[in-house]
Amino acid sequence: MRIGELARRTGVSERSLRYYEQQGLLVARRTPGGHREYGEGAVDRVLRIQELYAAGLSSSRIGQLLPCMRDADGGPSEIADERLVTDLTAERDRIDRMIEDLQRSRAVLDEVIDTASGGLAAKGGLAAKG
Repeated sequence: MRIGELARRTGVSERSLRYYEQQGLLVARRTPGGHREYGEGAVDRVLRIQELYAAGLSSSRIGQLLPCMRDADGGPSEIADERLVTDLTAERDRIDRMIEDLQRSRAVLDEVIDTASGGLAAKGGLAAKG
């Protein structure tokens, strides 16, 4: 498939797809006319890259992890080693800390909202909106 179709199917811009290729995260064949062509597996690859970016990983870290994540048959990779497990555990711990921080922030916001809405209700402000 061409880059435009891959972009459409994944919701990722063509510019990002070219960046992924430049970073070695995605591979495209070239047609005789120089156009990029991607295999069907590129859709899953791009979605996995997006998931890893959303988890806060850098492109260099993603480049290290992608070859180790799954073999072609979908099973765990044989080339995953102890260092990878250590690195992934550290990434998971970092994400857990971020989640805890976000939960604390949400709790603070909940308190402010409850306090503010209680004050508005006492003034009759919320009754007019409800």
